[in-house]
Parts: sequence; C-alpha cells; structure tokens
Amino acid sequence: MLDFFTIFSKGGLVLWCFQGVSDSCTGPVNALIRSVLLQERGGNNSFNHEALTLKYKLDNQFELVFVVGFQKILTLTYVDKLIDDVHRLFRDKYRTEIQQHNAMSLLNGTFDFHSDFMRLLREAEESSKIRAPTAMKKFEDSEKAKKTVRSMIEIRGEKPKEKAKSNKKNKGAKKEGSEGSSPASKGAPTGKPDVPVGPGDGVELSKEELMRKKREEFMQKHGRGAEKSSKSSKSDAPKEKGKKAPRVWTLGGCANKEVLDYSPPTTNGTPETTLQEDINLIRGTQAGGQLQDLDCSSSDDEEVTKNSAKPSATKGALGGMFGMLKGLVGSKSLSREDMESVLDKMRDHLIAKNVAADIALQLCESVANKLEGKVMGTFSTVTSTVKQALQESLVQILQPQRRVDMLRDIMDAQRRQRPYVVTFCGVNGVGKSTNLAKISFWLLENNFSVLIAACDTFRAGAVEQLRTHTRRLSALHPPENHGGRTMVHLFEKGYGKDAAGIAMEAISFAARNQAFDVVLVDTAGRMQDNAPLMTALAKLIAVNTPDLVLFVGEALVGNEAVDQLVKFNKALADHSMAQTPRLIDGIVLTKFDTIDDKVGAAISMTYITSKPIVFVGTGQTYSDLRSLNAKAVVAALMKA
Repeated sequence: MLDFFTIFSKGGLVLWCFQGVSDSCTGPVNALIRSVLLQERGGNNSFNHEALTLKYKLDNQFELVFVVGFQKILTLTYVDKLIDDVHRLFRDKYRTEIQQHNAMSLLNGTFDFHSDFMRLLREAEESSKIRAPTAMKKFEDSEKAKKTVRSMIEIRGEKPKEKAKSNKKNKGAKKEGSEGSSPASKGAPTGKPDVPVGPGDGVELSKEELMRKKREEFMQKHGRGAEKSSKSSKSDAPKEKGKKAPRVWTLGGCANKEVLDYSPPTTNGTPETTLQEDINLIRGTQAGGQLQDLDCSSSDDEEVTKNSAKPSATKGALGGMFGMLKGLVGSKSLSREDMESVLDKMRDHLIAKNVAADIALQLCESVANKLEGKVMGTFSTVTSTVKQALQESLVQILQPQRRVDMLRDIMDAQRRQRPYVVTFCGVNGVGKSTNLAKISFWLLENNFSVLIAACDTFRAGAVEQLRTHTRRLSALHPPENHGGRTMVHLFEKGYGKDAAGIAMEAISFAARNQAFDVVLVDTAGRMQDNAPLMTALAKLIAVNTPDLVLFVGEALVGNEAVDQLVKFNKALADHSMAQTPRLIDGIVLTKFDTIDDKVGAAISMTYITSKPIVFVGTGQTYSDLRSLNAKAVVAALMKA
C-alpha cells in the first residue's frame, strides 16, 4: 500500500498529489528536496526518511519530479513500473500545459489525474501478482537427457566440434540406411573388416568417417612442411642495423660540448631549481585573526596556457573552425548513450584524483540523472555540458546546507555566560593535537581565551605535547598584552584516567571561573573498528554534550575516508545513550600541503556525511590554517 504519490515542478509547484495511508507528504518530500535534490546527490533513485522509503524520477525535459512514498518494511516490486507508467502518461497527457513553462499556466491548469493513476496502480499491482514462481526443470528437459550412448563415444584424433557434426551425420546416415535397405542387402556381407572404436564395442565407422580420419592423418603428416616454409618466409624480412641518429665524436672530444652538458644551470655554484606545485599554499601570519581562503591555483597554469597557445597559432583558420564545430550536439535531448563515454572518463579522472570509487560512481550517476532528457543548445558539446554539470555538483557538495561559524557561536555562548566546547576525534596519527594548537592560535588571534583539556590519557607523550603547545602559545600571547588575563591554559590529570571525567571537570572549571571562552577537548586516536575505544568516545560526547564535534581526517586517504566517517558516525549512534544521538558536526582536513592536486578526499568526506569542512591544515606552523574554498578545490580536481 502506498503512502503518497506526488508530482511537482522543480520550481516548487505541486501539480498533483495522491494521499494514501499517510496524512501528509510535506515532511518527507521536503527532506528529499533538502538532502538529495538541492545537494546534487541523485545517484540513487531512493531515499529513506524515518519509517518511509521515497523513490523519485526526474524529468529534465519538462522540469518535473515524480515521488512515491511507502513504508520501509514493505517490499513493493511494482513501484518502479508504476512510477515509469505515471511519468509517461502524465507527460503525454498534459504536454501542452507543461511546455508553456509559465507558473500561472501551471497554477491555473487542472490536472485531473486521479482516475488514470488508480488504473495504473491496479495494473501494476496485478502484474506483480501474475508472476508465478518458476518451476524446477525436470531431468527429461535437460540437455543431458537428450544425449545418446553414441554421442558419448570419443574417437581418437577427432576434435569436439567435428565430433558433434559427425554424430548428426551418423544419425542421418543411419536413418537413411535403415529406411532404404532391403532384407537381401542386410544379409549380404560387406567385405570390409570391422573397425572397433573402443574395447568391447562393435560399432563400425562409416565411409565418410573413414575418409575424414584418413584426411586428418594426411594433414598431420604433411602439415609440418608448410609451417617450416612460413617460418622461413618470416625470417627473410630485412632487419635494420645500427643507430638511427648516432652521436658524432671527434678525435679531440665532442665537437659541440653544449649538446652533452646535461647538468642543471648554476648561479654562483648553487643550482637553480624550480619547485612545481599544483597546490599553491600561501604561508604567513594571519592578519587580524582572519582565516585565509585555501588557494588551489597552480603556478604552472600560466605556463601551460602559454605553451598551448603557441601551436594553436600555427594552425590554419580552416582547421580551427572544423575543430570548433566538431562534436556539436545541435538542439537535441541528451540520452544515456550520448553521455556514457564522457561519464566513464570523468569517473576514472575522479578516482585518479583520490575520490573514493563508490562516490565517483554515484556522482557520475547523479549527473546522468540530472542531464538525461535535457535539450541542449546548438553550440554545445556533450563533453562541455557534462563537465559543467559535474563542476556545479561538486561545488554544491562542498557547500553543505549547514555552515559552521565558530566565532558567531562563541559570541553567542559568551552572552549566555558559558564556555563553548569543541571535541576533536579521529584515527591515529592524523594530527589532532597539532591542529588543535592551530585552532587555539586562531582563537587567540581573535581575542578569545582557550582552555585545552588533555583527555588523551592513552598515548605516551600526549600530555607533554599539549603542554609544549600551551607554553609556546602563551609566549605568543602573554598576559601582559591582554590586561593580565591568561589567554591559554592546559587542564590535565595525567595518564590512565577516564577521559569523559576529565572533560567534565575541565568544562566545570571553565564555567566556574568564567575566565575561558572556549574549551578544546583533545581525545585519543582510535581506529574505527575498535569497539571499546569507540564506546568510550561515544560516552565522552554523550556525557559532556559539546557544542561542536570535529572529525580530524587526512587529505591523503581515498576509499578509507568513507569507511572512517561511516563507522565513526555509526559507533556514535549505536553507543549513545540519548534518544537522538550526537554525530559528527564538521571536518578538519589535515596535511593538505602533501597531496598536490589530488584533493578528492574533500569530496568523499563531505559527500558521505553532508557535513562541512571547517578547517584545512596546510603546514607545520600555527598560522598554516585555512578555510575551504570550494571553487578552488573543484578547479584543482577537474584539472587534467
């Protein structure tokens, strides 16, 4: 039984709606629009919302969306057929009203589709019931039962295909011989000796079989000479000897010494080497505590464009014109076959740029669903259209629906006279403590006091590392520069203690003194498969209810990023004691300066969690912290 079926335009106008079991379809459909359609996550045509499963179909030619909802526990096999039939009939019936592309015509139009929908629903339900289970095949119907004893006899020196042909011919010869033979001919002796096929078998070979067997023996004996002649003909081909362009040497040395000088140019004894980086990371101090945007522009782009412009100038005007007109679509609707080759290349390109394989496949499927049936312009190519749609989807993915603004939230917590709590979590060795110190420096630059809670009571040297960072940060921002106020302080209780208890005491200490604006909780690194440690992390988050939970991940990972984030969120949900568990709120992407232009981990992490990348670590100093620039990352990702 269906809960609802609705048809609406991409502009938000509901054209027709069927209410089944559910009282209202507004909540599930709005969730589908927010989480899937607006976020460019249409790779899968199904979406789960609470206890409902929503299946949808996009009509890009008429800008329509068809959505059907039913209970998740039900297995309705006819839903796909129903949504296809409804889409086809509705589009053909109201083609003139929809083609006007006018909101007033859609509002004033009467879409009386209830009777047609009920007829299609009954037909779909009956078609699913008609399908009877397939009966098991009997032995008499199998190919093995059709084989005879003669067909199983193996003749030495005969190939399997020839054996099958000879069996058919033997059966035909037997029938002809049995029908055309007379009683006198049966009793007459043939004068030919019997040729037994196997031990104890009295089966004789026919004339055709004997001739075929002798012919094979003759070919085996005399076939070697032909092979030898073919080999000799191959060996008679002339071979080129010597170098094509040998180096010329003179008696006194090389005539042109500059040709053999392969050493790099030097200036005052030092080699002139140029470092080529695809990701240009700007380093330096932050002015006024503002985070700079991540710059992914390449210093080699200008050189590449200059080099590519030189050969293009030598081409003739006629060749350039034909190259421009090549591959134009010309006012036709795109199909899956048109986009298949381009999408395959795009998928391989994304995987090469470190995007997880499943994410790359879903992205290409989403682009295909978005463009299928869309009418292209006259001077548009399939490649440029698909590439532009993919770029727009990637930018939309990197800009999630919820944006994390820490400075605004901290000032809101100050008005409520309570500290703002941030918890850092992640796997081992990704740089949680280092990036916690970078974020502390950024907060200090914005004149916020910070309390660091050393809750990593497992790793040796974790507390000493935070103590060193605290001492250095205090030297950069001494109390004398802030009216005697301590700007950064470390709260520690040693090793082997309960991390959740230490975090609770640190938050109480900051709230009691009201001297610290932000509490940064450092946790121990743990693998996503370690159930006891994941349970302890879920306990820490559930007990202390931080304002922000940041997952710290490396930019070096590919498919592992998906596994880490999925399992961290799953562990936080499974081991939480609250009815609505607290999951990851944002991502800190570290080691971004080591990946060149392979920035696919940013796409994988934001796609799988729908959470924003709050900070990007780009170096080893405190000022090497950036905010994510979505367009720059996508430009680096799409670069060949």
